[in-house]
Amino acid sequence: MSFDWDAEEDDFFAGPSVRSRQAVDEDFPIPDDFADPVPGFGDPIGLIPQDTAEETNFQQLIRHWMNERHSPDILPGQEVLLGNLLDHIRKQTDDVQLLRADPGSSEDEHFRIMLVHTEIERVKFVIRSYIRTRLHKIEKYARHINSDPNMYERLSKAEFEHAKRYARLEETHYTSSVLQSLPIDQQGLDDNIAFMPPMIPAPSKTRAVFVHARQDCPRVKLLDGSMMEMKKDQISLVPYNVIEHLLARGEVELV
Repeated sequence: MSFDWDAEEDDFFAGPSVRSRQAVDEDFPIPDDFADPVPGFGDPIGLIPQDTAEETNFQQLIRHWMNERHSPDILPGQEVLLGNLLDHIRKQTDDVQLLRADPGSSEDEHFRIMLVHTEIERVKFVIRSYIRTRLHKIEKYARHINSDPNMYERLSKAEFEHAKRYARLEETHYTSSVLQSLPIDQQGLDDNIAFMPPMIPAPSKTRAVFVHARQDCPRVKLLDGSMMEMKKDQISLVPYNVIEHLLARGEVELV
């Protein structure tokens, strides 16, 4: 049975995804050679990373995917990058279908077509996982997104609309199932009581993350007041808010 990629993409941009709530748990373990090209096959579709100074679109996607998976916060979306990859995938998929239907194709050509199709499916997997990860966070922090204007610019229009709808549904559910039975002064969902967890969950930016320096980075100040300097290719375990600005500039990546 063929996979309807366009339908899958439309389902995401049209509204909530049931599976998105389990985004992080459903992903398969990522092998160390996940982004490597097929040995001896080269780069037939222009998406497989190569050992070059400039990142390909697929390399950028892998980096943003891993950053999103490991970051406790919602990172800025990569709409342009995803759009370019999706357009390329559609074109390559159409070409593969035409070649498969050609009765004059040799056995070697069919084998190469199969490898190209495998690489296309691998890119699709990463895109789907990246989208599910973002949806998982958006639904988890929907009410926080609606209360913090700084979050708006990180989301696409479709993601922001989904966050608003999800927050309304969540509030309606809590009100009808629990809050309406409580005293009036205890029916709020935005109470901020001292020494109690907040009613609106927000990303924990003090959570420790593993960070890999892509270049020599300027010194950063740790929570205890000490300074730390990260050299290129150094991997460190630090609180997320310490390196948040370096991640935004692309000087580090999360691993």
